[in-house]
Amino acid sequence: MIQPGFGQRIAVALSGGVDSATTAALLQSAGWEVIGLTMQLWDHGSALPGQGRTCCALEDIQDARWVAQTLGIPFYVLNLEESFRQTVVADFIASYAAGRTPNPCIRCNQLLKFRLLLDKAMELGAAFLATGHYARIDSVQGVPQLKRAVDPDKDQSYFLFATRLEDLERIRFPLGGMTKTETRRLAEGFGLHLFRKRESQDVCFVPDGDYGAFFQRMGAPGTSIPGPIVDVNGKILGEHKGVGHYTIGQRHGLGVAVGYPLHVLAIEPGENRIVVGPAEALARLELTIGDLHWLDPEPLTASRALLAQIRHAAPPRPSVVTPLQAGFARVTFHAPQRAVAPGQACVLYVEDRVIGGGWIV
Repeated sequence: MIQPGFGQRIAVALSGGVDSATTAALLQSAGWEVIGLTMQLWDHGSALPGQGRTCCALEDIQDARWVAQTLGIPFYVLNLEESFRQTVVADFIASYAAGRTPNPCIRCNQLLKFRLLLDKAMELGAAFLATGHYARIDSVQGVPQLKRAVDPDKDQSYFLFATRLEDLERIRFPLGGMTKTETRRLAEGFGLHLFRKRESQDVCFVPDGDYGAFFQRMGAPGTSIPGPIVDVNGKILGEHKGVGHYTIGQRHGLGVAVGYPLHVLAIEPGENRIVVGPAEALARLELTIGDLHWLDPEPLTASRALLAQIRHAAPPRPSVVTPLQAGFARVTFHAPQRAVAPGQACVLYVEDRVIGGGWIV
């Protein structure tokens, strides 16, 4: 249910997609004074054939502008390309060069959408910033709580764990109680032309999914230097194309064969080598997270039973989380987890509530 606006101003982050467009239309129909904000981040033009589409190309800004015109709302484009390059893209490149698997969407939400864009919304007199994310925010005794969306297939709370607690009070997610099918149906009913528009890719600045070519274009050091592929005993099995081409758990594209499927077990940039082995060697009972971000008013001072999710596509699993030195914690699972990748986020839940998370180190 959408809270009535009674003429109160709210900014909507218009991405050029159906979710944010429907968000703006819903809020306007509920009596909010809506203004549209779009971040200009990165552009590769139209998508390559068969490769999906980017999420921040010029065509998306044009679609966002069209939505604003259709709804008759003010529209602003913020050029954040340099901030995006210095924070999200630079972190992405550095992480792969260091043998980690980053999640740029979380960084973008953390550092741009719910920092720079939120601040701009407040400068324009908005009381809140709304987005098309599938997540929910509830308030318990005046404290905001970030929760999973009603639709488990579309839930995006994993990507939002690094949002600051004080900022959750100024953010709204009107689609958190809906399914994607309902959103498209509403968009069609509102007369929005993009109700059939396809989903965008997660990594918008690598529209064709070719990370190796991207690193070469960016002149990224240490990501595309060939080196040995070895087994767990150090035996050389072949040659890799550069550490930036691989991630933990990867099976395809290794170019080596030993009679059974091989998976990437470790990426060792210091030795410039990839360690491979059988699938069962990917199992881990423990991991350590750093840069711990905590959304609960009660600090983590002792071991606590929580659900831990180690990637967006993975289900949350029972675990015990133990605080370590400042900003670090150990996560011990009840059962082994497959392909724990340094650089990915481990998000912690109490039932459907995001209580915190950190980056796997």
